Amino acid sequence: MNVLIVDDEQHVREAVKLLVDWRGLGIEGVYEADNGEEAARLIERVQPEIVVTDMRMPIQDGVDLLAWIQKSGRPIQSIVISGHDDFDLVRSTMKYGGQDYLLKPIDPEQLHEALRKAVDNWRREDREKKLSQRRAIEMNRLKPVYWDKIFSNLVTEPGSYAVVRDSLDEEFGLGRAERCQVVVLGVDTASREVLAKFDRNRDLLFFSVTNVCNEFLRPDNRGIACRYWNSENEVLILLWDRFEELRETLGRMDEGFRLTLRCRFDFGIGTVEAFPSGAGASCRTARLALRRRSMLAKTTRFHEYEPAAAKAAITPLRVLDHEESFRLAALNGGEAEIRAAVRRWIDAVRALPDITLEQLELWRHEFAALRERWAKDSAAAAGGTDTASPMPIPLDDDGCLSLPRWEEELVARLLRIAERRGGERSRERNVMAEIARYIEQNYNRELTLQEIAGQFYLSREYISRRFKQDFGENLSDFLGRIRIERAKLLLGNPALKIAEIAEMVGFSDEKYFSKVFKKLEGVSPNQFRKG
Repeated sequence: MNVLIVDDEQHVREAVKLLVDWRGLGIEGVYEADNGEEAARLIERVQPEIVVTDMRMPIQDGVDLLAWIQKSGRPIQSIVISGHDDFDLVRSTMKYGGQDYLLKPIDPEQLHEALRKAVDNWRREDREKKLSQRRAIEMNRLKPVYWDKIFSNLVTEPGSYAVVRDSLDEEFGLGRAERCQVVVLGVDTASREVLAKFDRNRDLLFFSVTNVCNEFLRPDNRGIACRYWNSENEVLILLWDRFEELRETLGRMDEGFRLTLRCRFDFGIGTVEAFPSGAGASCRTARLALRRRSMLAKTTRFHEYEPAAAKAAITPLRVLDHEESFRLAALNGGEAEIRAAVRRWIDAVRALPDITLEQLELWRHEFAALRERWAKDSAAAAGGTDTASPMPIPLDDDGCLSLPRWEEELVARLLRIAERRGGERSRERNVMAEIARYIEQNYNRELTLQEIAGQFYLSREYISRRFKQDFGENLSDFLGRIRIERAKLLLGNPALKIAEIAEMVGFSDEKYFSKVFKKLEGVSPNQFRKG
């Protein structure tokens, strides 16, 4: 393992070399550079695992070096040693993947601990990388991508069967198939936890899902599951035998997902058609069944195709009918107005007798069109265009529509639009004041220092130290005081129980709420209410 020390002052580089037990950390090579440009050349030549860099240097500074390292995608752990306690430098360090920000003069214990963590992080990431590579090799060995593409092509262009007939007959015995049925599995209907787990490796999720399906299809050669290459979120299950056992087979797959992936998926069941000419028609009906399933209640995960005339998939409720309400709220910029506008939309949605995935996708496209139109109108004033990601389908853990989650997502997006329309934030704005405002807006839910640090791209230690300096109290005391002040207002409502008030201001335990209240106010909540 190698380390590169980057500082334009030679005595600092010498000090770093003398203060660390390199052999004890497993570091064999220690290299030096006096600016970022020289460091980049050395990195390409010696490929160090760790870089210890100053921030203020001639030719190329530490910020540009960290940005270059991140852009190059090199697995390097970065540590900053700087003589400047500067917010912008700290934020840049965190933004570009720096692990620690140490101040000069160098504290030997802090330096050693930072290097130890960097070594541990690099070794852990290296193990994970090698494990990922082994999984990729295994995936390619067990399920060649070739067959996924062949079967995806078969349902979109049945005429392609003539080209691959002999290969499919030899591998799967399809020469005797006369009928077929397609089932479509929606990967995006998995739980939020599973989607987050596979967020950076969606290929592995598809491999896992198709592997479970094929355990129940391939042994008796009744069909095959493969990734559908014409969709980002779907798996195809093509059956050519034993159609009467479909429900039982899907039930066994569902249980397999519960045991291996700890989640469930929805299945769209298509019609039985002639093979291969009807494969495309069966696939279309399966996708329609999946898109037209009810999103309000989870009565089944197996959705059979119904003719379009038997089910009204689209309602007359349109996002564009509420555009003026959303636009005025965003222009005003007030959270109360934005929440009121969103609540009117959610109430209209809640009044519908049923909502399908097809309907949700239409609304999502309408919201995207609305946001794009606003972005074009205000691009000059905002100094750029809207780069927000597409709005995700607001599902709960059971795959049903979650109106509370959708409401919060809409409020958050409209608040961001309102912020852009008001102009870019000034770089000189006091970030601690922003953190205080964030706490005031989110006091009624569980808040952690780790979450706040991630929200503002700062380290937990930096936030704790600067918040105490700027406000004269630590962050937890500030949060407690905000909660108690809100509780005092709520205690004026005799219809609210003490336990309800405690929960409304972020306390999960009524006794602890009373204890904190009495500590700050000198009386219990009940005594305060009576007084």
